[in-house]
Amino acid sequence: MRNPLSKVITEIQPSGIRKFFDIASEMKDAISLGVGEPDFDTPWRVRDEGIYSLEKGKTFYTSNSGLKELRVEIENFLKRKYQLNYDANREIIITVGGSEAIDLAFRAMLDPGDEVLIPQPSYVSYLPCAKLAGGVPVPIELKAENEFRLTREELIAAITPKTKILVLPFPNNPTGAIMEKKDLEAIADVIIDNDIFVLTDEIYSELTYTDKHVSIASLPGMRERTIYINGFSKSHAMTGWRLGYACGPEVILSQMLKIHQFAIMCAPTTSQYAAVEALKNCDEDVAKMREEYNQRRRYLLHRFKQMGLECFEPFGAFYVFPCIKEFGMTSEEFAFKLLEAEKVAVVPGTAFGDCGEGFLRISYAYSLDSLKIAMEKIENFIRKLRVEQQN
Repeated sequence: MRNPLSKVITEIQPSGIRKFFDIASEMKDAISLGVGEPDFDTPWRVRDEGIYSLEKGKTFYTSNSGLKELRVEIENFLKRKYQLNYDANREIIITVGGSEAIDLAFRAMLDPGDEVLIPQPSYVSYLPCAKLAGGVPVPIELKAENEFRLTREELIAAITPKTKILVLPFPNNPTGAIMEKKDLEAIADVIIDNDIFVLTDEIYSELTYTDKHVSIASLPGMRERTIYINGFSKSHAMTGWRLGYACGPEVILSQMLKIHQFAIMCAPTTSQYAAVEALKNCDEDVAKMREEYNQRRRYLLHRFKQMGLECFEPFGAFYVFPCIKEFGMTSEEFAFKLLEAEKVAVVPGTAFGDCGEGFLRISYAYSLDSLKIAMEKIENFIRKLRVEQQN
């Protein structure tokens, strides 16, 4: 019998995040700091609106591009928050999470052999989605000494005549790194001069702990060559509602919508009605969650300093990315031994690209009480390793 499988998909490795989560989930009394999912409940008024939509029988398909009311609220939100101007009728589509938007953009824009620049460490979906769309992923290794920001020099060095898309994954998963306005301005002219398109994944834009988040799409000359992706999972604690959106030039969005029509039809209707309420009336809820995350962020950095564990200060998302190179282990080896010895699950940095070797991703989307227990266990594990190294 002939091989039933595509060579492309069989060569793609499964997500390195889920492996440790699955092990921890079957381990009694284990603490998992591996999954990037808010521990907060979805704000009540959002849940209530979802329930109300069901009670009213609003369970039918929406238009392929999503509820008009939701697209208008997204238009208003982006203008109010980030000075971005998109037409709700032609330049916004509602997707099944931000991940579907990434897939749609690549499939609509890439021809076989087109290169996609992917700064790493970064979210696990970019590389396989680029491959599945026929593109050639080109990782750009970000460096801790640059706070894992993409520099102008790194971008210039990676560009070839085949480069078509640059992924901008900021605020970043797994490092928590951000790109400030000055960082974006430093690369914008390079992008324009080389006629490159940008896929900017700003799913963590509401979780920025310094100055207000800036989108590259707001810079001169960038809107017409940028696909902007965002969603509700991280900012509004709506992971299970599976709702995201993409904004961009109509010439690209119309082709993304075509794929969405054939593959998905429309995003979940109940989630869309709930999301309207999220954008209209939940700024205060988001601010409270952001402040709580910030407290946890500061706590973890303080504890790492006490342990003598090197970790640059992240200013976005809800992850820290400590360095464990001093122990002479691979990231995966360290993570397995920590899980075995102390029942604390973290994710090896290599799950997010080869350049994540020597680092761990630790999520602080968990209660402060859980983080305190986990930090005690990590400190105990590190103390024992250092004693072993001295003997």
